[in-house]
Formats: sequence, C-alpha cells, structure tokens
Amino acid sequence: MANLHLEYHLQLLQHLRTILVALGEAEQVPEESHALFLERFDELLTLLPQDPLESQYLGQDLLCQVIQRYPQIAHLVPRDLLWFFAGDCLHFMPDDELDLYQALEERRHEAEQNDEPFDWHQEKQLLSLRDPSGEH
Repeated sequence: MANLHLEYHLQLLQHLRTILVALGEAEQVPEESHALFLERFDELLTLLPQDPLESQYLGQDLLCQVIQRYPQIAHLVPRDLLWFFAGDCLHFMPDDELDLYQALEERRHEAEQNDEPFDWHQEKQLLSLRDPSGEH
C-alpha cells in the first residue's frame, strides 16, 4: 500500500511539472533560472522513488519555492503534496486543513496496519463532508 501512496504523489508531482513547463513556455518567468529549477524538480522525480525519506527535504524546498517563485500558480499546487512533504510546506496550509490531513493520515496508517484497502480520495471526501469547517 505504501507504494501506491508514493506512486500517487509522484503522479501529482508530474502534474505540477507539466504546469511549471507550461509556465516557462508562456514566457512568464525568467528562462535561465526556470530551466535550473526544472532540473532540480526532475532530480526530485528521480530520487523520490529510490529514497523517499532522503528526498523529503528536497521536496519541501522545491514546493516552497514553487509557491514563493511562482505565486501565479500557487493555487494549483496540490494540497496533498504540501502534506506529503510536510515541514515548511505546512506553513501554507490553514489549521482546519492540517486537521483534516492529520485525520486522513491516521486512517491510512490504521488501514495499513490492519492490511485493509485504503482509498485516499474517498476517505478525504468522507472526512470533508463530516467536518463542516473543511468547507471553503
């Protein structure tokens, strides 16, 4: 199950990379520094499946940079990635959202320990419906 969880986040990172490439192609960012940033982003995509724990800091750094360097796309950064990399990324999430993700993570770990299937999206929707503060 942990591999599915990692694979899901790799897909989100690929999606975010697509957005970043489009941003560069639209010439909305300085080309040279953007190319270097994409190289580091690609490094994360390579390293994450090989060593998820060692990649945490690079992931945190890059996601924080996406939000700070590219504020025009900050709203497109998947919230699941902020939670996944944690650390400084959590500063970009409000308390009610942190509570939702904490509950979701606890459910995921419980399901893993009991060898039960776990659907991240379905559980996230269920928790959001139960918690009226999760509505925006």
